Formats: sequence, structure tokens, C-alpha cells
Amino acid sequence: MEFSLQYTAKTSKARAGTILTNHGAIQTPIFMPVGTGATVKAVHQRELQNDINAQIILGNAYHLYLRPGTDLLVKAGGLHKFMNWERPILTDSGGYQIFSLTQNRKLKEEGAHFASHIDGSKHLFTPEKVIEIQRQIGSDIMMSFDECPPYPATYEYVKKSMELTHRWLKRCVDAFHQTIPLYGHPQSLFPIVQGGMFSDLREQSAVYAVSQNMDGYAIGGLSVGEPADTMYEMTEWVCRFLPEDKPRYLMGVGTPENILECIALGIDMFDCVMPTRNGRNGMLFTPYGIINIKNKKWESDFSPIDAQSDVWVDTAYSKGYLRHLFISNERLASQIASIHNLHFYMWLVREARKQIIAGNFSAWKDQMVKRVMARL
Repeated sequence: MEFSLQYTAKTSKARAGTILTNHGAIQTPIFMPVGTGATVKAVHQRELQNDINAQIILGNAYHLYLRPGTDLLVKAGGLHKFMNWERPILTDSGGYQIFSLTQNRKLKEEGAHFASHIDGSKHLFTPEKVIEIQRQIGSDIMMSFDECPPYPATYEYVKKSMELTHRWLKRCVDAFHQTIPLYGHPQSLFPIVQGGMFSDLREQSAVYAVSQNMDGYAIGGLSVGEPADTMYEMTEWVCRFLPEDKPRYLMGVGTPENILECIALGIDMFDCVMPTRNGRNGMLFTPYGIINIKNKKWESDFSPIDAQSDVWVDTAYSKGYLRHLFISNERLASQIASIHNLHFYMWLVREARKQIIAGNFSAWKDQMVKRVMARL
């Protein structure tokens, strides 16, 4: 993987770059649709590629390991072939998913013991095992195995957790260098910076992650319930210690406002289930604000879903029709809403890139932040 930085905004830390992988180029800043279990829910791969133009999607080692299982993925020739996706894939290591199984997991030095959320079966993820799983998946970008501390948490807990994450990171890096890709294309490993909401721990973690000299770096443990201002503060602080010439990935973020503010702080890559999950529940994102399409006010509105902008206007479907689909529990509702929201998220980062290159990002961002989170 190669990363080149083409532009840095004049009045903020926003960046525009390009990541090159064997499965294609990724222009940053970029949003990655979440395809946890080898599918972006309610969206066909053809639509992801041709209509939405997703340059990279995200899968999850924990979920893919449990179902369909990595033996099957190896037989298929890796995740790209299994799901018929020819563009880049990033896989999360499963650390966050195991963190969320608070009643069914136990963390030890060797790794994380956990019970499957599917059938209760017992499993052990070690750093070495997580690298093996991601080799079997064949993702272009792999994530290191970490513990994601809860919020709020004490300084002592977060420090101990961070130190465990660092020991696991070293084992991940060693396992990465001692193994080879299985499907003929190179893979990259990104360390994850932890440290909770404590700036000194975040600095320690960033410095240690950078010492591993990998292709890129991720910031984890944010967007876990803390105030947005705290997330921005920690993000800005960590970016000070990450190299300029490598991509920066803020995990699990977020709202359109979050993405714009964090682009301004120097982040290049984002992922979040929000556009698809919220879409399946009737929330539509537009450049002019948020629509709850289930509201009765849209019942007799026969204008296109997003007639006010050029993000993606499908004139075949009106607001009134989409509301009818949701009220009737028709599956097409989730499909239309998910595709619409992913179009908007892709437009948002693509437009941010244009504004960075044009030198207008800060003024544009300030205007867009006020608009995108308004309730229509």
C-alpha cells in the first residue's frame, strides 16, 4: 500500500491524498460503508460500485470468523471473491465487538476469551489468531488487535488497558511479519491508538504505534459515548503525533457533522453504520438536513427524496412513496433509504476533497456543519 498526500488545506489541517492498493486507488478523505458480515445491509454490490461509487468497504474479523467461517472464505479464495467485490476491503480486528460482549468475555494476557453471540460457543482471540484470520479473509488493510476501554473509565483502568493493547500490538506486528498473504496481493496492518480521554495516554499510545513503522494508523476508543468536543480534542491531539505521510483512520465515526469536523483535524478515513442503520429506520441525510421519512408531514409529498440537491435524485421515488414503504414494512424501503444515505456520505467526503483542493474547505465546512444536522 502506498499513500501520497496531494493537498493540505490552507486554513485547517484537512488533507487530500490517495491510497494505492492492488484492488484500486482510494481518494481521501474517504468514508467506508460497513459490510460487517460480507454485505452492506440492503445494498447490492453492483449498486455499491456503480451507483454509490464506494472506493473501499469494511468487513469485520469477529463476525466473518463466526459466520461463514474462515475455512469457507479460504475455499472461496478470500473475501473479495466470496462476495464478488473487486475494490479494496478493510477489516476491523474484532476488538470492539469483543469489548461489547461485556458479560461474555474475559481478557487475559494471552488474548480475549469470549462466547459467540450466535450460539454461545467458546472462542479465544489472540493477536496471532487475529492476524491469521485477517490473512484468511484477505483484506487489503488489516487492523491490530486491541482492547477498547469503556467510557467513562478511570485513569488507572485506561492505562492498564492501553499497555495491554501495546503488548498485543507488538505480537500482531511480529505475526504480520512472520506470515504471508494468501491470495497474491499485499496486505497492510494499521496499529490502533488507544488511551481513552486522557491526553498523556493518547500521546504515549500514538508514539508507540508510530514506532512500529506500519503503513497507516487508526484512532480507536472514540465515539463511545463521550461528548463530541472531547472526541474532537482527543482526535486533534493524537494527529499531532502521527506522521504526515501516512493515512489516519478514525474508527466508527460518525455523523456528517463529526466527519466534517474531523476532516478539519487531519483525519483521512472514516467508517460508521449510521447511514445504513439509520436509513433502515427511516432517517434520511441530505445536504439541507435530516428527514424522518416516517413523519406524517411527508405522506402527500410527491417530490423526489432529495430534490433540492444534486447528490442523488432518483425521480422514480417520492417522499410520499418511500414513507408508504416504511409504514407498510416493505423491504424496498430499507434499500432505497440505505442507497440514498450512502450516496450522501460519499458526496460529503468527495465534496470535502474538492473544497480542500480549491482552498475553500474551512468556510465550506462551517456552512455545511450548520446545515447537515438540521431537522427538516
